[in-house]
Amino acid sequence: MTMSHDNPCQAKTLDEKQEIVDRVERIRLRAKERQAGQAELALGCQPAEVQPLTSDCLGKLPSGAKRERAKLLPAHHVHRDFFLCDLLDVALKDDGVSMEAPIFTLSTKPDLSEWYWESKDGSKSLTVTPSVRGRATQFDKDVLIYVVSQMTQALNRGRADAHNRTVRFTVYDYLVSTNKAINGRSYERLSDTFARLRGTTLQTSIRTGGQRTREIFGLIERAKIVEKSPDDERMVAVEVTLSEWLFRAVQAREVLTIHPDYFRLRKPLERRLYELARKHCGHQTQWVIRLELLQEKAGSKCSLREFRRMVREIIEAGTLPEYRMGLDAADKATFCTMDPRRLVAGLSGKAGIA
Repeated sequence: MTMSHDNPCQAKTLDEKQEIVDRVERIRLRAKERQAGQAELALGCQPAEVQPLTSDCLGKLPSGAKRERAKLLPAHHVHRDFFLCDLLDVALKDDGVSMEAPIFTLSTKPDLSEWYWESKDGSKSLTVTPSVRGRATQFDKDVLIYVVSQMTQALNRGRADAHNRTVRFTVYDYLVSTNKAINGRSYERLSDTFARLRGTTLQTSIRTGGQRTREIFGLIERAKIVEKSPDDERMVAVEVTLSEWLFRAVQAREVLTIHPDYFRLRKPLERRLYELARKHCGHQTQWVIRLELLQEKAGSKCSLREFRRMVREIIEAGTLPEYRMGLDAADKATFCTMDPRRLVAGLSGKAGIA
């Protein structure tokens, strides 16, 4: 007589799988209920049932057809199903100094060339020297925007630790706040970003907090990994120490609020043009600048003809948050606010040409 024996390991595996499935289903139902409750509070009515996404919803493309690439990066974290730390919802701040001067390269490849910039009136100058890893990129600046935003929020709340140049944060919070995918590649890129920010050095006459730094210094003083994942070598928490030059700008509130969609802009030039518009438009209705001078302020190294082509592509895409951009036959670029209240208030005013 043959006896059958159940495999206890297999049974345990099946039970674990079923438990995971049940847990995921419970999380999904709680998220659905929470979303429905938020809709009731916001609209004062019963929310419509959320239908699951199926392949039929996506539609089918004709044979041989290609999907058109979206103009903006996808919003990776529109609905976050986790406890929302208040530091994730701070107003995004950019320091006015780096918005004015082209510190960061627009190249997506290692930029090993030294960069010199001087303002139109000759009162401000800047020399940027890269390391062997290359000059810090426009995308590397995301770290500084995140740190500056955190520090500004702490200053507004009157926290004593806001006067410390060293900021500690979790990498996960940073990736979510800057609209980056949560994967191994994002962690690896952050490590390269720290290397370029630490290696890029500045020598400038630009004052921050009313003081001028007469020395060569880096964008950050150091970046230290204070915790690593137990499962792999990915960083979990880090400490970043700002340079005194940038720190003074933050302490003196020399910062501007930027739109969250800044982190959805795909091209470095898009981000740079938005910074310039935000810096120079201010509370004006529009800002007009000659294309040649705009290229200098953007820090573009290409020919004027190529720069004109790239600008026209951005104008056609219409991706800049808060502003509409135009370029006429005389090579005069115009940035207009899309805020209707400011448009109405500025109808009687005239913008000067830079």
